[in-house]
Amino acid sequence: MEKLLIKGGNTLNGEISCSGAKNAALPMIASTILNNEKVIFKNLPYLQDITTMFELLGSMGADISLDESMDFSISCNKLNDLEARYELVKTMRASILVLGPMVAKYGYAKIALPGGCAIGSRPVNFHLDALKELGASINLKNGYIEAKADKLIGADIVFEGVTVTGTENIMMAACLAEGITTLKNVAMEPEISDLADLLNKMGAKVQGAGTEMITIEGVKSLHSAIYSIPADRIEAGTYLVAAALTGGEIKINSIQPERLHIVIERLKLAGATINSDKNSISLSMKSKRPLPVDISTSPFPGFPTDMQAQFSVLNALADGNSVVQENVFENRFMHIQELNRMGCNISTQGNQASIIGVRQISGAQVMATDLRASASLILAGLVASGETIVDRIYHIDRGYERIEEKLSYLGADITRLPG
Repeated sequence: MEKLLIKGGNTLNGEISCSGAKNAALPMIASTILNNEKVIFKNLPYLQDITTMFELLGSMGADISLDESMDFSISCNKLNDLEARYELVKTMRASILVLGPMVAKYGYAKIALPGGCAIGSRPVNFHLDALKELGASINLKNGYIEAKADKLIGADIVFEGVTVTGTENIMMAACLAEGITTLKNVAMEPEISDLADLLNKMGAKVQGAGTEMITIEGVKSLHSAIYSIPADRIEAGTYLVAAALTGGEIKINSIQPERLHIVIERLKLAGATINSDKNSISLSMKSKRPLPVDISTSPFPGFPTDMQAQFSVLNALADGNSVVQENVFENRFMHIQELNRMGCNISTQGNQASIIGVRQISGAQVMATDLRASASLILAGLVASGETIVDRIYHIDRGYERIEEKLSYLGADITRLPG
C-alpha cells in the first residue's frame, strides 16, 4: 500500500492552478445517463473517484473515450445493464447519483447501497423518499435499492434535511419527469449550480439552483453538450492553509474566490494577507504563528465541513486556543487522534474539538481514515520536525490530483513511496 513521506520544515512559495472539482464532476458524469447523445467534458481531474464512476458507467454499457486534447466523451444512449454492482459502489458514496437518472431515463435501476469515507451517517432515505414523491416504487433487499417507475411525474418536494447528493439526484431525475417539480430546503453549494448549468446546456429547464428552492420543468429528451469542469474550491482551500501553516506566499490560479469567501475570511483572521481577482487568490503569511480561529461547519454558504480538518491543523499550531464545531457529519474527528500522536493538544467532546495551540509538532507514522483527514495529516507533516509517513493514501487519491507533485513544486519535501 502506497505511502507519503514528508520531511517537514520547508516554506511553501509559488504559483499553481487548481484541478477540476471532483464534487462537481461526479454528478455531471452521472447526468450523462439522461442524454441520448454525446457529452464532452474538459478539465476532468484524474482521480480515483472519477475512474470509479467511469468504470460504473462502462459496466452498464456507456461508451467513454479520451481524445488527444485530454477531453472525455461519454455516450449513454445504449445502456444494456441497469444494475450498479456492489464491487464498484462500495468504494464511493457518489455512486448513488446514478439512481435518479436511471429511473428517469429507463424506468428502472438497481443500485447497491453505497460506501465511501467513514465520516458519519449520510442516509440515502432523502433520495428515496423524494423519488417516491415523483412516482417511483422503491424496494430495499439484500443490500440493493431497486427502483421502478413507468413515468416520473413532477411534484412539490421538501427535503427533510439539507443534502447535496440528494438535491443533485432528484434535480436530475426531475429533468425527464412529466410536468413541473419544485425542490425546497435544497443544498446551495456551488456544485449544485454547476450541475444545473450543464443540465440546461443539454436542454433541461432548471431554475433557482444556488437558492433554497429549485424549479424543474420536465422535458422529453436532452441533447449533446460540451462542458468544462470548474476548479476545485476545497483543493484551493487546502493549499491556502498549507501556505499559511508554513509561513509562505502562494498564488492559486483558475479558482473563483467567491466560492471560498468564508474560508478566505477565516484565513485573514488567522493572520494571512489575501488578495484576489476574478480567477485567482494570493496569500502571504508573515506572522510566525497563526492566530486561533473558531470555526463551526454548516452547509454552503457556511464554513465547509470539507475544510474542517485542515483548519484543525492550522489551529493546532496557533498562538492561542480555539474551538472547532462539526455540525454536518457526526464522525469527522477521526484525524484528531493521529494529530495528537504528532504532538497536537486537541480534545473532543461530541461534535466539538477544543484546541490548545502548540509551537511545534514532530513527525510520526500516521494513518489516514478519510479523504480530508488525509489532507490534514499531510499539512501537519509539512510543519512537523523530522519525518512523517502518511499511510492509506488511497483516500487522498480520491480527491486530490497529484497532491505530492503540486506540493513539491511549491517547495515541500514530499515523496510517494511504493506499496
